[in-house]
Amino acid sequence: MKRSSVQSQSRRRAVQRITAIAAATAAVFAFGITGAAAQSPVSINVVDVAGDLALTQDAIQNFVNKNPKLISKVNFTKAPAPELPGKLKAMQAAGRSDIDLVLTGTDFLAAGIEQGLLVKILPDHAAKFPNLMQNYQPAAAKMQELAGNFGIEVAFMPAGPLLEYNPDKVKQAPTTPQELLAWCKANPNRFIYARPANSGPGRTFVMGLPYLLGDKDPKNPASWDKTWAYLKDLNGCIEYYPSGTGAVMKELGEGSRDMTVTMTGWDLNPRILGIVPKSYKVTPFQHMTWVNDAHYMVIPKGVSADRINVILDLMAYMLKPEAQALTYDKGYFYPGPAVKDVPLSMAPKESQELIKEYGRPEYDKWLKEFPHTQSLDAKGQVEMFRLWDQQVGAQKTK
Repeated sequence: MKRSSVQSQSRRRAVQRITAIAAATAAVFAFGITGAAAQSPVSINVVDVAGDLALTQDAIQNFVNKNPKLISKVNFTKAPAPELPGKLKAMQAAGRSDIDLVLTGTDFLAAGIEQGLLVKILPDHAAKFPNLMQNYQPAAAKMQELAGNFGIEVAFMPAGPLLEYNPDKVKQAPTTPQELLAWCKANPNRFIYARPANSGPGRTFVMGLPYLLGDKDPKNPASWDKTWAYLKDLNGCIEYYPSGTGAVMKELGEGSRDMTVTMTGWDLNPRILGIVPKSYKVTPFQHMTWVNDAHYMVIPKGVSADRINVILDLMAYMLKPEAQALTYDKGYFYPGPAVKDVPLSMAPKESQELIKEYGRPEYDKWLKEFPHTQSLDAKGQVEMFRLWDQQVGAQKTK
């Protein structure tokens, strides 16, 4: 073989080796450390079944604006919590997922866990959420436990139960369940609350009664003899149960009802928005136990792995102080932040001014005065909703 031919072949082989190395290097960068293929930004669909977007939509949009290579767009929709499990079951049976992230209270969280509809987030993806439990406020950390391994808590409220009333119509506010029952019977159809399966104040009221009435096991709805008997008695002076809290506040504000059950956020926000008059009052029950509430981020089964990675990054961002400070909002889930060290002074100026104007100084006293507990776990809530629907509200829910 001629020398020039040997040199030519050597050069070709060298070029091929260099090309192969370059291709392999490019492949490493394209696939990244995790092995997920480089991709164009995704559009994600977020469903809110808790009114949570009032607290989180601006923060979600901030994340999108900062990460255009990850997310191109977020589509926001709202749905009633009781309707979502059936919808997800149908999607998952058909092998598709049109919903990437759900923002929920304890209602759909409970149903989603109980029915096996959710992606397991922890401990599989714990690295995305370093020091998760240590970063939460202590009471919020207890609420995170309710999510098991299937959700990440994003907002917290030391909820209730509280009574809200029109002081022009209610001269002496009830402070015990017995006084409330007597007032309701003396003023039929003037007291109202919403179906617990789709109402934070409704379920907080029901979950708070076992502590007030002395049922033996407040965490086991099947054993609540006193609570169920009381609610059936109260049912006699209630015209109907709306399917959500918004309708309750509208009726209260318009004057067609004089009293309802409420929580800290559902007290502030409707008054800030002008749905309920600013002058309406709130009272706690004597010797009450606060039944704390929270909102969570969960991922339905069926979402692809590459999209889950992006959603987890978004969820991690939502726990940063800058995102948490936005949860003060207009008092909707007062106070709002689930993580430590996010004072009102970090919130937008409008939030600070509104909460100072419409907030109640007595909340600080009541929050220290009465003990706190977390909501029922998933199984307990599902059972409570079933029993309430069956024994109390079956004929009167609209």
